[in-house]
Amino acid sequence: MEMVNLKINGIDVSAPKGSTILDAARSVGIEIPTLCFMKEINEIGACRICVVEANEGRGFRQVTACVYPVSEGMEVKTNTEAIQKARKTTLELMLSVHDMSCLSCTRSQNCELQKLCYDYGVDQKKFEGEKPEYELDFSTPHLVRDNNKCILCRRCVAICKEQYVSVIGPNDRGFDTSIGQPFRISLNETPCISCGQCTTVCPTGALTEKDDTDKVWDALNDPDKYVIVQTAPSVRAGLGECFGYPIGTNVEGKMVTGLRMLGFDKVFDTDFSADLTIVEEANELVERIKNGGTLPMVTSCSPGWVKFCEFYYPDLLPHLSTCKSPQQMAGAVFKTYYAEKMGIDPKDIVSVSVMPCTAKKFEIGREDQSASGYPDVDIAITTRELGRMLDRLGVDFTKLPDSEFDSPLGIDTGAAVIFGATGGVMEAAVRTANAWLNGATEAIELEAVRGTESIKEATVNVGGTDLKLCVASGAKAAKEVMEKVAAGNPEGWGFIEIMGCPGGCVTGGGQPVVPQYVRDTVDVKALRAKVLYDADKAMELRMSHESPVIKALYEEYFGEYGSEKAHHTLHTSYVARKRYE
Repeated sequence: MEMVNLKINGIDVSAPKGSTILDAARSVGIEIPTLCFMKEINEIGACRICVVEANEGRGFRQVTACVYPVSEGMEVKTNTEAIQKARKTTLELMLSVHDMSCLSCTRSQNCELQKLCYDYGVDQKKFEGEKPEYELDFSTPHLVRDNNKCILCRRCVAICKEQYVSVIGPNDRGFDTSIGQPFRISLNETPCISCGQCTTVCPTGALTEKDDTDKVWDALNDPDKYVIVQTAPSVRAGLGECFGYPIGTNVEGKMVTGLRMLGFDKVFDTDFSADLTIVEEANELVERIKNGGTLPMVTSCSPGWVKFCEFYYPDLLPHLSTCKSPQQMAGAVFKTYYAEKMGIDPKDIVSVSVMPCTAKKFEIGREDQSASGYPDVDIAITTRELGRMLDRLGVDFTKLPDSEFDSPLGIDTGAAVIFGATGGVMEAAVRTANAWLNGATEAIELEAVRGTESIKEATVNVGGTDLKLCVASGAKAAKEVMEKVAAGNPEGWGFIEIMGCPGGCVTGGGQPVVPQYVRDTVDVKALRAKVLYDADKAMELRMSHESPVIKALYEEYFGEYGSEKAHHTLHTSYVARKRYE
């Protein structure tokens, strides 16, 4: 690799030819501020916050570090008086058209614009004049767009394109530019898949999940309601970040204690229904293989992916497993089996889920998700929303004692825990299929489908037959895989796992927001996924069909895997959707 030698703030730096000043600076621990930059996704130099002074033998001049290439002998100064003044002026111009309702903004104290304005001591009234006003877009169940807080960095546009759907982009030009949908239609009228990745990259409060915490508070304060909460595997791997813990910290015990302090009647683990999903899904896969069913079978745990398929590949919907997601299976069990067991009328149960995913807010309103006659899940909130609820509770999360989930629907296996990482559903299903058809007594370690690559493949022998597997995460990767399925499946895949978010649920649209410079330099997906794999290794039971809860559910209620009762309660259907109404 050809290297280039330069100086940054007087420090000798050697960087690969073709790299940018920003890359070179980061390689020696110098962080140049950015707002629009997203490594390999949004490298456009639009916000001008990353300006530095560079001298290539013709005197120093201001250039944008995120896109300007290094050259031999270059000298760079990143923090001169002129540079600080330029950045401050740019920030003051941004504030001149920015809604500064910071006290009530959900991104307060975790806003990249707010931090930079504080760092540079900006005068928020330096430039006063015409200020555009935009109506908020509340049209979807999962998201609120407030263009009054938008700084036109285009990160959301870039990540939406990276997710293939590209339902948002710039409208108009110059001072009138705004980010929105084509022809100014509402977001709900587009083929948005509700993945929420735009909310995780927005540096301000312009894009946030729709806050449903008031609904939860109302339920908790209603003496006539029995309020049950479930938490997804990835929540325990992300929630700690809301309270200052390092990325990759497992806070399961403190999370359970906090939920009890909020006043939930029962605190259950979605992991039990992940085990339930696996036995139903593994049974469905075996049935398809034995009886000539539609193959490859594709997992259906990710509502963002399911919605993507309904919009973009409706002809391939028969490939999807008919299993509900773990969230919906848990809610269905709460209002059927558990309600009967406890003598509670399902109409009096409020089923709340805490999810790493904004698409779960859409999923709870889907048709064919009401096994008891009432919605399986009434309210879905994100990891971030739970963090805000615990903040309002007024407790020091870091000092909470650890506690365990309630029984019986708080017992799970290692197979369920890894659901939150890309490849986890596949590995969990293969463990059970391997045990059923090959007589295995030990959990298989399917290393080939682990890791954060967007597409992974493996081959396993199941019942004497080699089964080719494929794992994809992110809608862009889903498109690549489904194009091959549509072309006749030349790869010969028999089973495919797809997650709508890159890296799987650990980096879902509802997880804690991480500053972009951290996302650019730290593998957040891998750190959060490690929490789940470490938990799996530490568990005594690591295959879903071994769970005592699963055994009891089928002995007492469902009968057999794939029974008529199980199908009515735990399975669902899909619809072909028009891309634009």
